[in-house]
Amino acid sequence: MKIIPFKIPKNTEEAFRVQVDKMPHLYNHLHQHPEIQLTLVKKSEGTLIAGDYVGRFVPGDVFVIGPNQPHVFRNDEPYFKKKLTAHTVSVFFDESTLGSYFWQLPETKALRFFIRNSTGGFRVTGNKKMIIAGKLEAIINSEGIEKIIFFLEILKLLSAKKEMQQLSRNNLYRSIKTQDGSRLNRILEYTFSESHRHITLDEVAKVANLTVESFCKYFKTRTRKTYINFLNEIRIQHACRLLIENEETVSGVCYNVGFNNLSHFNRVFKKFNGISPRAYRSERI
Repeated sequence: MKIIPFKIPKNTEEAFRVQVDKMPHLYNHLHQHPEIQLTLVKKSEGTLIAGDYVGRFVPGDVFVIGPNQPHVFRNDEPYFKKKLTAHTVSVFFDESTLGSYFWQLPETKALRFFIRNSTGGFRVTGNKKMIIAGKLEAIINSEGIEKIIFFLEILKLLSAKKEMQQLSRNNLYRSIKTQDGSRLNRILEYTFSESHRHITLDEVAKVANLTVESFCKYFKTRTRKTYINFLNEIRIQHACRLLIENEETVSGVCYNVGFNNLSHFNRVFKKFNGISPRAYRSERI
């Protein structure tokens, strides 16, 4: 099983990597790579973890994953149990793309600024999202100079700050060794599979083969958040999906995602989303 770091396969004849993924579920292990990743979600839903960011992804979303930013597009459970298809289009690039001389040109100053300030990653929004999505669709079947032109047009759009929401506040990422990556992935897998019930720090610390005290320090150092806060974020993302897709009561959703107190659920939900679960449902249905 491949754990982080992750190597992006690249043909020596291509200036940058264009990758189309169609599979039952996306690669579900936390990983990192030195290239910037621009991804259009065509057909897929789940939770994106990128640095200290945790949030939903749905069809039509466009994300920028920063260089060496630990991340995983974790599909919802139905993708692991039913015959569904996850479909994404991604472009991978860095400052070696198109040659180092290209990035030193005065005309590419804005592009260079974007490259060097993309470590936190972005969610692309608004009209820019739709335009970039269209160009990513077009770049799949383009060749030669046309492919380069589409790529430069995308870079130009990304270099403008408008309609770019930063994902992670943590902009400094170290390379994570395979052993460390394996431990983090065990923690993530356990959290996703068991988040519907009460999880104690003692049991998740055992998954990581650490004492509770060492585990809390370990997790906070690598994610910039406490494990309980991270667990609540995963539960709230699951609750968001259920509130839209399910006719169950807010109380039922609360208990299904692992909270054992409705008032606490409402407070945590509002903290992450700015509105109550009931208001969230009414806005999206």
